[in-house]
Amino acid sequence: MARSNNRKLIPESKEALKHMKYEIAAEFGLPVGYGSSSGFADTEFSGELGTESAGASHSHYWGHLTSRENGSVGGEITKRLVAIAEKRSLL
Repeated sequence: MARSNNRKLIPESKEALKHMKYEIAAEFGLPVGYGSSSGFADTEFSGELGTESAGASHSHYWGHLTSRENGSVGGEITKRLVAIAEKRSLL
């Protein structure tokens, strides 16, 4: 039976998760990023470097990375989300 309820509980989280994904990839030094001609821009500093324009199209291609590299980004996202949830439950 197919899942018909495959949607995010908080639709606004999509952009936040995408931002987190690219931020972590930049921290790990992985060659993915927003809109530069080479396909790579350090998302944290792209505004200061002038490599990300307001109307730049975003490069969503991750196929050149290994499964291990992609998995490391996903694993780090999970670790950070769990840490955030644990921190909030303590408050």
